Amino acid sequence: MASPPAVPRLPPHDTRTPALSVVDMHTGGEPLRIVLAGCPEVVGPTLLAKQRYMRQHLDHVRRRLMFEPRGHRDMYGAVLVPSELPDAHLGVLFLHNEGYSSMCGHAVLALGRFALDFGLVPAPPAGAREALVNIHCPCGLVAAFVECEGGRSGGPVRFHSVPAFALATGNRRDPSGPAAQDPTNYTVSLGWNPRTATNPPHKAFTISKKFKINHPDSEDLAFLYGTILTDGKDTYSEEPTTNICVFADEQVDRSPTGSGVTARIALQYYKGLLELNQTRAFKSSATGSVFTGKAVRVSGTLSFSFEVKCGDFKAVIVEVSGQAHYTGTANFIVEDDDPLRDGFLLK
Repeated sequence: MASPPAVPRLPPHDTRTPALSVVDMHTGGEPLRIVLAGCPEVVGPTLLAKQRYMRQHLDHVRRRLMFEPRGHRDMYGAVLVPSELPDAHLGVLFLHNEGYSSMCGHAVLALGRFALDFGLVPAPPAGAREALVNIHCPCGLVAAFVECEGGRSGGPVRFHSVPAFALATGNRRDPSGPAAQDPTNYTVSLGWNPRTATNPPHKAFTISKKFKINHPDSEDLAFLYGTILTDGKDTYSEEPTTNICVFADEQVDRSPTGSGVTARIALQYYKGLLELNQTRAFKSSATGSVFTGKAVRVSGTLSFSFEVKCGDFKAVIVEVSGQAHYTGTANFIVEDDDPLRDGFLLK
């Protein structure tokens, strides 16, 4: 019997759909599938318009890459698109099992490495130890700083968030019943029930009859995306504080959650528990991976006074650091007669 080729090729097959080429990475255990080729053009004058267009006209691309049999219910993805912002090196749309998110910290950390290694940003000057990558996310422009040597990525990446603020505090939900033996399943149940009972995807919603989520910049950003369960250790300590995030449709983040670290730092500063430039470590209860975060004065190349504003809210710029790794590449096809071409999910 002849040996198979070292790089396998598919036999002839019937398909009228271009293959979807991807690079897979992970940050702290949380996957990121970056689309290289095969996605049709995403049309729209702004990034948020492009996100709406993709949701309405190209959602099959998300389902094919996130869902089984090519993905799984906890897969996460990124489609790179042009940005209308002159300072942005690239724009990105984030994909998950329910739809599209406005920000993703673990993905930004991975995309920083990817953008430098794949030539999406100018090569850093000789001897530079860090490269700047400006990533336009649906929430706004995020500056990533990629450790590098000889023009290639290596080591941790850090990013500066968009202005982060506490919308409201003191809305409580007391868990009923003891924790189950499996903490992850218990977290999914506890963290998600309040949201699924009240929040249709991508809509502003009411946590209680007296409180409605709004966003100063855009109603496209006015929705509850996930729930973070913590060990309650918000007071500053050099020891890591542990958390786990449940988001989208009961999707469990394997990393400490970059957006979650941003939110926790903003909340701790708001409560007076954290000082400027005081670094905290955040540990994932799922994998043990660690991100660090701190409130900073500077976002990208723009200087801010510390008390940044988002609408009428006092906000902070948060720096989050973590390390991303490559895991592989793939070409995914869709055969014309495949009844499950657009994927499926099992609960």
